[in-house]
Amino acid sequence: MPRPNTPATRLAAVALAALATTAALSGCTPGSAPGATDVPTASATPSPGASATAVPTPEPTEEPIAFEIACDALLTPDQVYEFNPNFGTAPDYAPSDGAVREVVDAEGTACGWSNQTSGEVIEVGVATLPPTAFDLHVGQAAMSSNPVPTYGTPPDVEGFFLLSGGVGQAQVFTGEQWIVVQSEVLVEPGDAQQLVAAVLANLP
Repeated sequence: MPRPNTPATRLAAVALAALATTAALSGCTPGSAPGATDVPTASATPSPGASATAVPTPEPTEEPIAFEIACDALLTPDQVYEFNPNFGTAPDYAPSDGAVREVVDAEGTACGWSNQTSGEVIEVGVATLPPTAFDLHVGQAAMSSNPVPTYGTPPDVEGFFLLSGGVGQAQVFTGEQWIVVQSEVLVEPGDAQQLVAAVLANLP
């Protein structure tokens, strides 16, 4: 005899169908739909060709070398008189800006002599330079001034002269020493010749 189609029977059939559906879907996990392709995620590992930013190496600094000499030893009174009898010690002398000031900043010595009549001043500065600074100043003088071979024999002595703004300036490089002689009274290289020779002879 067929089983009667009662409400209880229908509920049981629905429940069995639901269980079968659940069993069929039990192999799927959330977020992984059938047929979906995994998208690769970005990697934090740097590429083989990547390199860290280079840190510049600071250039080594050179310590200044002090050079001290009395002004009457740098140019003796007799040598100053021979150059021009009107010149004598300038008691209120202060180094001018430019090369002479750089000599002082390099711990060198700068001296001044003034014309007792006109007030014109002759400045002489000498500094002992470390190698890099020495080469730098020689290069700057060569670029901005005219070479003067009569100041000495290169490469033992390299001389240069520049007239700018009415002021003549002789620069001489010998050994480790940088010599600057400048004044309004120096209008051509030969005007500084006697002073340059005297300073070179007096260097210790």
